[in-house]
Amino acid sequence: MARDRLKDIRRRVYLALEQGPVGERAGAVVDRLLVVLIVINLVAVALESVPDIGARYAFTFELIEYVSLAVFTVEYGLRLWVAVEHGPHQHLSGMRARLKYALSPAGLIDLAAVLPFWFAMVLPADFRFVLIFRMVRFFKIARYSPAMRSLLDVLYQERRALFGCLVITLGTSLVAAALMHLAEGKVQPDKLGTIPDALWWSIVTVGTIGYGDVVPVTALGKLIATGTIFLGLIMMALPIGIIATAFSEQIHRRDFIVTWGMIARVPLFAELDAGEIADIMQLLRAQLAEAGEVIVRKGDAAHSMYFIAEGEVEVALKKQNVRLGVGQFFGEVAVLRRARRSATATALCRTSLLVLDAQNLHALMQRDPRIAKRIKDVVEKRVGREVISPKGDIVTEEIK
Repeated sequence: MARDRLKDIRRRVYLALEQGPVGERAGAVVDRLLVVLIVINLVAVALESVPDIGARYAFTFELIEYVSLAVFTVEYGLRLWVAVEHGPHQHLSGMRARLKYALSPAGLIDLAAVLPFWFAMVLPADFRFVLIFRMVRFFKIARYSPAMRSLLDVLYQERRALFGCLVITLGTSLVAAALMHLAEGKVQPDKLGTIPDALWWSIVTVGTIGYGDVVPVTALGKLIATGTIFLGLIMMALPIGIIATAFSEQIHRRDFIVTWGMIARVPLFAELDAGEIADIMQLLRAQLAEAGEVIVRKGDAAHSMYFIAEGEVEVALKKQNVRLGVGQFFGEVAVLRRARRSATATALCRTSLLVLDAQNLHALMQRDPRIAKRIKDVVEKRVGREVISPKGDIVTEEIK
């Protein structure tokens, strides 16, 4: 019994730390608090480097560091403890699962965010430069930011193409340096007298930075510089284009997977094959409702019906309030009858919805007789009864 209780607590801690299902308030609160603490750390590191500010607020900066160290240490310990709950690690023993986390990029960043500071407390003052590792905590934000995770995934996926761009850029810089050395080596021996000296000029020129500390003075040198500048624009555009395209594809791929998963949770679409779900995805749009947000209001025109993919919705009927959960849907009766809403629906927690507009609903029912029959069956069962079906919607339009 005690063991099962401990496993349940460990599972809850895992969901809180690793962003559990939509609607898990604990996970959202933990994520936001840790992000705020990381940002405070980064700001403190920057301000502490200013002598006047560092001296004036030394106690505040020290307090921030000790609190952060305690929080991040506890976080690291908890992540080690709950590593066995991670899906890909559940088949491993506890020790192997924790070792796998500890050696992962995220685990190493978490360790680097705390370990040097414990060493700094016992090392001589000369070794306190390790406190610069506070900047490593910036990389912890990647754990809590889907955008940063997507960007890191893109950089990893396109690593070969980006490495190719780097090789081409370095090669172009070397050729430009050699040409500039031949053109102006004798004119400016102190700056372009050797190819390594000229390499500095070519790198900043190809990088479109152009510090201006080395400027060609001969006609041939200026011609070479002009060509190098145009090549530099191309060299800089290549990795930007690769990253931008891959990032866009990654976002679309993630949205596709998320929407697919949401559709698969709705019983109405449970028997559809992959091709049919892909077709329906073109009609549905995702909507996120925060806790307490009104989704539909009584008296409003009915333009859409809603499917609940994650979270919970409360419908305020005349005689009672009814709660709808994952897989249920509402709003179809008013849409089919082209009437106004007879009840207000409010999100009880952070809720993911799939929205189907009225025009698309009619198109979907015409396209797929199975879905049309299911929706009509639900509506027929509800007409004249002020109840909520286990699989469905607000009942009477409504219906008066």
